[in-house]
Amino acid sequence: MPWDTKDYPSSLKNLETPVRKKAIDIANAMLDDGYDEDRAIPIATEQAKEWYDNATEKEINQVKQMSDQDLKKRDDQGQRSESRPELLEKGEHVVAHEEGWAVQTEQAKKPSDVFDQKQEAIDRAKEIAKNKGTKVIIHKKDGSIQDQTSYDS
Repeated sequence: MPWDTKDYPSSLKNLETPVRKKAIDIANAMLDDGYDEDRAIPIATEQAKEWYDNATEKEINQVKQMSDQDLKKRDDQGQRSESRPELLEKGEHVVAHEEGWAVQTEQAKKPSDVFDQKQEAIDRAKEIAKNKGTKVIIHKKDGSIQDQTSYDS
C-alpha cells in the first residue's frame, strides 16, 4: 500500500514538508518497482534531500502542492507516472549539450542538470553517482568516452 502525508514511515517525520513529500513519492515508486521497504526508505530519503538541495523554488512549490492522490498517482498501465526508480541503479553520463554540458542518467529521457562548464557537470555527476553507488561516464564533445569512474557500494 503506498504511503501518503497521513501514513508514512516514522523516519520521515522530521523532514521539511517538501523533502518528506518527495521522499514519499520516490519511496512509493521504488515499492511499485519491487524494492523492499527497508531499502526504499533510506534511498528515497537521501534522494529527496539531494533533490531539495538542487531544486528551484518553483519545483519546491510544486511538491509542496502535491496531494495524497498525486503521491499515489498511476498512469493507464498502473505504473507511477513521474518517478523512474529503475534509474537509481544506472550510471551518470556527462555529455555535450546545446547549453553546455549535461548530467544525464543512463536511459533517462532528459538531463538532470546542465552546466556551462564541463568540470561543474563532472563534479555533479560524481556527487550523484557516489550517492547512488553507480558510475560516472564522461564523454568528449564528439560523444566518445573520455573517462569513467565507478562508485559501486
